[in-house]
Amino acid sequence: MTKLSVNINKIATLRNARGGNVPDLLQVAKDIQQFGAHGITIHPRPDERHIRYQDARDLKPIIHTEFNIEGNPQHNFIDLVLEIKPTQVTLVPDAIGAITSSAGWNTVEHQAYLKEVIQEFQRNNIRTSIFVDPVLDMIEGAKATGTDRIELYTEAYAHQYGQGNESAIKPYILAAELANELELGINAGHDLSLDNIHFFKQNIPGLLEVSIGHALICESLYLGLDNVINMYLNKLK
Repeated sequence: MTKLSVNINKIATLRNARGGNVPDLLQVAKDIQQFGAHGITIHPRPDERHIRYQDARDLKPIIHTEFNIEGNPQHNFIDLVLEIKPTQVTLVPDAIGAITSSAGWNTVEHQAYLKEVIQEFQRNNIRTSIFVDPVLDMIEGAKATGTDRIELYTEAYAHQYGQGNESAIKPYILAAELANELELGINAGHDLSLDNIHFFKQNIPGLLEVSIGHALICESLYLGLDNVINMYLNKLK
């Protein structure tokens, strides 16, 4: 089945809103794994407004599934990833101060830089993934960087599917087919939810992993975290 990695940034946001340690980020990460999720994702940003760099260090010894760290490969981020050595690092071209990710890499324009960074991570036995739009030139560019995987940026799909436009899946199918031909692993994330995840999973060949945070945490407010994680797992089979 497609693996589910749960992004816990929103848990950190809630904790930081009041100070202290409620909710306890580490305990939530333990619980999420116990409930059946295949991994934990964090996305520390330079201002540490949700996940803090120290959180990444504290999480390392308690994650017994997959540990995925996302972020823009600036110097502090690179140093953090090399220190922690997570299962996977996902490179995302976030602007400083961005509310959330809004686009994939231009893997042609930034190919040389990405290749250099990816080689450093791979020398340290860290699986690499690049956040990309479902554009064939960007998939080919990703292959040229030497990355292990791509993560398809699914905001456009989620928005259009929510308006009843199932044809929004087509660019993602083409991108996935090309990635499979190029022997690139395929991850996906951004605005995936219980409403749209099953259709996406059904149509994307070779989908290895999805990273879901915002929708999953929002859904859990009504339905419960244990219940929602297992609802996702059923849809990803």
